[in-house]
Amino acid sequence: MKISKEVKTAVLVLSGIVLLIFGYNYLKGQNLLDSSRIFYTEYANVEGLTPSMPVTISGKVVGKVSKITFKDDGSANLIVELLVDSDFQFSKNSKAELYETGLIGGKAVAIVPAFDNAANAESGDTLAGSVQAGLSELVNQKLTPLQEKIEAVLGNTEQSLTNINEVFDDKTKVNLRNSIADLSVIISNFKDTSKSIDALVITNKDKLNSTLENVDNISLNFSKVSDSLVNTNIGQTIRNLESTLNNFNTILANMESGKGSMGKLLKDDALYNNLEGATGELEELLRDIKLHPKRYFRILSKKEIPYSEEENN
Repeated sequence: MKISKEVKTAVLVLSGIVLLIFGYNYLKGQNLLDSSRIFYTEYANVEGLTPSMPVTISGKVVGKVSKITFKDDGSANLIVELLVDSDFQFSKNSKAELYETGLIGGKAVAIVPAFDNAANAESGDTLAGSVQAGLSELVNQKLTPLQEKIEAVLGNTEQSLTNINEVFDDKTKVNLRNSIADLSVIISNFKDTSKSIDALVITNKDKLNSTLENVDNISLNFSKVSDSLVNTNIGQTIRNLESTLNNFNTILANMESGKGSMGKLLKDDALYNNLEGATGELEELLRDIKLHPKRYFRILSKKEIPYSEEENN
């Protein structure tokens, strides 16, 4: 049986149409030969999300985004159609979470399955939509306050620089330059002094070593003296000293109360008067001996030598 050219042409045209429809839907993420499930979700903004972007569950790609359309209620919300190839079952209370795939990549949809013993999601169900904060959004959230702080710091810095310029007039700048120059001279002198000290140390190195050895010997001797003091009966010595001080306090108390010879000498006025009188008479006797020595060198004579008128005077 011979097939005409018209039939062949019709078969080719129909085959082409079928392949075109199949290819078009396949490029949109729909496989007409596969029993995939379709789910819907709603977002207020899907910037970065395009058809054919992956749909994942726990990081595994299970489908694609097949269509994005506006919601027909007059709002600006968007309805995203999800084509899921996997037969993995999850609750109808699961969420469809929009997330960033990378720093410079687009966005994808992750189904967050819920295992709450509710009915399984069926093809055509609408899943609750949620948006995961992306890295760029988090960076913006962190950078915005930081940017405000940096701007405030820059403003304060600018004001501080303005104040510094007002304070540092020409005269102050000249004084500051002179001070820096003087400081440079001081540092140079300090370097020279440091070199002189180094030379002095090198020159007297032997003497310094000898001095340090003497210090070590003194420390050793002091350690030995300390050991000797530790080994002595310091307690007995302190007790003896306390006893001596107590006796001395007793003597002072007796003297204060007039007891004993020293106490009577300090407290008895009669003894003091007698001593004063005896002292006066002794003074007169010494004066008389000085004025009339002959009378006392002739004491063996039985004849009394009377005082002359001049001697009486």
